Amino acid sequence: MDFEKQLTYYSMSYTIFPMNALAEVRKQRAISQRALAKRAAVSFRGLQLLEKRGHNWEVMTVSRVAEALHLPGQGVDLVVDRFLRMLPDSIPEISIRMMLDGFDSWKTHLFDFVDAFRATTSNELLEPPAYGLDVRLQALCASTVEALCAEKRQHAPAWCAGVPSLSGPWFVSGIENLKAMSLVESPVWFRSRNIFVLGNFLSRA
Repeated sequence: MDFEKQLTYYSMSYTIFPMNALAEVRKQRAISQRALAKRAAVSFRGLQLLEKRGHNWEVMTVSRVAEALHLPGQGVDLVVDRFLRMLPDSIPEISIRMMLDGFDSWKTHLFDFVDAFRATTSNELLEPPAYGLDVRLQALCASTVEALCAEKRQHAPAWCAGVPSLSGPWFVSGIENLKAMSLVESPVWFRSRNIFVLGNFLSRA
């Protein structure tokens, strides 16, 4: 992904993800918007906008609100810094693209990662997916990483072991006539998480 497009995803991701998390944390801690705004030294209206989907916000404002929630305010800077340093087509980067472009976009983004990893075998591409990714896609990413690591005869990253099996079977092709074939052909890394793909799933990349 070129730098201009990465910055577009950067700006889009920050207008979608933090507000819901902020509202959830505030409610979990039983703090009203007015009380949190006063504690963070921001306006009540400003906090309302901060929690509203699609609102553009400043890192400094979020840092102040984080501190008011007894979180390390400088952590916001570190997260932004880490985001900007993500490698194009890495697991965290494609997971954000999946969330922004919708569930059905996974094929394009996942195989961008597959191509990138096969071309470079860079372990920096194997960082865990971004928080909030659909559980099916988390499992698919973990299984894909494990399969590619086995292909390259290297150990899969530790985070993969923490991604559980899906509660029900997911036939990735979505085609009824291919279900029986998927049950037979699905490699162990996918089958172990209740994901069923054709034997040539990764060879299509």
